[in-house]
Order: sequence, then C-alpha cells, then structure tokens
Amino acid sequence: MNIIEKIKLPVADEMNLFEEKFRQSMKSSIPLLDKITQYIVKRKGKQLRPIFVFLSAKLCGTINESSYRAASLIELLHTATLVHDDVVDDSNMRRGYFSVNAIWKNKIAVLVGDYLLSSGLLLSVNNNDFHLLKIVSEAVREMSEGELLQIEKARRLDIAEDVYFKIITKKTASLIASCCASGAASVTENEDLIKKMHQFGELTGIAFQLKDDLFDYGTDAKIGKPTGIDIKEKKMTLPLIFALNNSSRSDKRHIINLVKHHNESPEKVAEVIAFVHASGGIPYARQRMYEYRKRALDLLDEFQDSDAKNSLRELVIYTTEREK
Repeated sequence: MNIIEKIKLPVADEMNLFEEKFRQSMKSSIPLLDKITQYIVKRKGKQLRPIFVFLSAKLCGTINESSYRAASLIELLHTATLVHDDVVDDSNMRRGYFSVNAIWKNKIAVLVGDYLLSSGLLLSVNNNDFHLLKIVSEAVREMSEGELLQIEKARRLDIAEDVYFKIITKKTASLIASCCASGAASVTENEDLIKKMHQFGELTGIAFQLKDDLFDYGTDAKIGKPTGIDIKEKKMTLPLIFALNNSSRSDKRHIINLVKHHNESPEKVAEVIAFVHASGGIPYARQRMYEYRKRALDLLDEFQDSDAKNSLRELVIYTTEREK
C-alpha cells in the first residue's frame, strides 16, 4: 500500500463513492463534451484535494451529501482552471498525458473549461450550498489574482520575499485552504472551526508550494520533471529570491540578466541553479517550508485524536517529503 492509499484509509469508502458522483456531475448530452470529460476523469492525479475535503469533514463532524458536493465543486472548478491554464501556457502535456487543448485545440478547451465551471456553480446553486460556493469562488478569484501578480512581477523581476508569499498564498494555498474550509462547512456551521480549517489548509498549501520550489533546483533524486523550469519561465521562487537578496550588486545584476535574457540556455540556467546553491537559497527555503508545516501541525494538534486527524497529519508531512 502506497502512502496516499494509507492516508486515504479513514475515507476510502467515501472516496470510492465520490468518484462515481464526480463522473455524474460532469456528464453531458453532447457526445463531444462527454468524450472530453471522460478523458479528463480517466487521467486524474493523486486526488489530494478531495482527500483534504473528506478528512476535514470527518475531523469536524459526520460526512454527508453536502461533503460530496463540496469535493465535486472543488474538483470541477479546479479542473476548469487547469484546462484554461494549459491554453494560457500553450502546454501540450498534463500529468504525462496530452492536454485537452493539445487534442481538441484551444477553442474547444476554453469552452470545456467554461462548462466545468458552470457545472460546479449549478451543483451548488441547485442544492442551496451557497456557503460552499462562496468559499470555493473566493479561492478561484485568489488563484487568478496570484497568477496575474506573478506574471506582472516576472516582467520586472523585482520581487521581494513578502510579495512572493502573497503570490503563493493566493495561487496555491488558497485552493487547499478552500478544500479544508468547505469540508468543515459541509458538516458544521461553527464559523470559528471553518476559519481554523481554512488557516490549516493555507499553511499546508504554502509548505506544499515551497516543496515544489525546491524541486526546481534538483534537490531531490526522483523529481519526475526537469530542473530549472521555473527559471526558464522567469518565476521568482524563494531559493532565488533569498540568493539575490544576499548577493553583491554586480552578482545580482548578472543573475537577473541571465534569468531575463538567457533563460532558454541550459548552460545559463545551470549557472543560476549553481548560484542559488552556493548562496544558501536551498536550506533557507527548506527551513521556511518546515516552519509552515509546523504551524499547520500545531493547529491540527488542537483537535481531538482520531483517524482523520492522524491522516491529515500524514498528509501534511507527505506534502513536504514527497519525491515529485
């Protein structure tokens, strides 16, 4: 049994039932649309988001139909953003498979993303889950703002550490926060509890993104993706920000010039990676990752012991120890 299967154990039955409910929520009478949504469902990833939803629901109460709709809403809106992201990034691959836009072209991909978005909205509205819709819609807005802020800063490469944390909080952590908050909101009306779960998810999401940043510098053996991708895309991640903030003016100017104008050159990208390693950017980012992980685990410790709590603890640790 792999680590994800073990983490999933307290909600394994619910996850199996969820898969069927999620497939139903994507169904359409239009054959082309049905074909595409089936393709999307078949190439699902680790399903960490619905796991967060169900474990959070079980931690705070008893899983019910609203919990299943919360998980479906998250997955529908998240899948819609991924389909649109692949169009924006002109990406032909997603999780080792061809992206929707690679097979069916951009116009169809955008329309499919719109369909998934509207399916999520209707699922909530038709069941009066307005509290869940508010939580998840706020996350989608935050993700869009985070992406735009990152694009803006990539043009100028003048990002400070506080701006970086603002970007990843919006872009990555907001979605995991909405998973935990919506899971809680599906079983309780206790606003303090829902806020606590939102905060727990946000802290976990920041730690998750910091781990992703470290992958780009080849600090783990089984990464599963080429290193230096963030540099090629001119994304200013924490290891690089720390290295630049602790270098001489001439070194800083030189490295920024490489990222700005030579980011397609493997030799120049390798030079930037070596600079980050030499400047202590890797241990600093790892230290910050463990800080956020500890804060998430400390919040979790405020709950009574249970199988759901143990699995959430393992899930937080997994996000920072995973190999890809």
